[in-house]
Amino acid sequence: MGDNVVVRAPVRFEESYEATLDEVWSLWTTPDGFEAWWGPQGFRVEVQALDARAGGTLRYDMIADAPEMVAFMAREGMPVSHPVTATITECDPPTRLTIRNVIDFVPGFAPYENHIRVTLTAEGDRVRMVVLVDAHPDDLWTQRSTDGWRSQLTKLPAALVRRRAR
Repeated sequence: MGDNVVVRAPVRFEESYEATLDEVWSLWTTPDGFEAWWGPQGFRVEVQALDARAGGTLRYDMIADAPEMVAFMAREGMPVSHPVTATITECDPPTRLTIRNVIDFVPGFAPYENHIRVTLTAEGDRVRMVVLVDAHPDDLWTQRSTDGWRSQLTKLPAALVRRRAR
């Protein structure tokens, strides 16, 4: 390791939902499921491809769609819409999923890999979801990522309700 490399522990999120494994799994592994909740409040995604298998590709656009997020992106010198291409490196339905992203939008940093590891466990009529997300190269972007994850996880329960209502 170089002198400037700091190894940071992954950030852990743990939530429990009144749902089945298949319901939560589909929010991660189908285009309409992913679009239903992915992205922090003030953002939405449009999925172009989601091949839910090891080696599969996930491609989507992350789009700021709330005025305050559009203004934030402009202040930070970042695009309002950003294409994301990720690879699913592990897929064990309906309990384990690992996604490898290349983060190429952080000002001042060369592109770098970032992993999302998801574990789902049935617990009676609930599903426990544990998500481990690699930390970013500095404290500011790790905090922004953590805040973004907390925000987007608040969207998941409503996505479950909407899916059941269809």
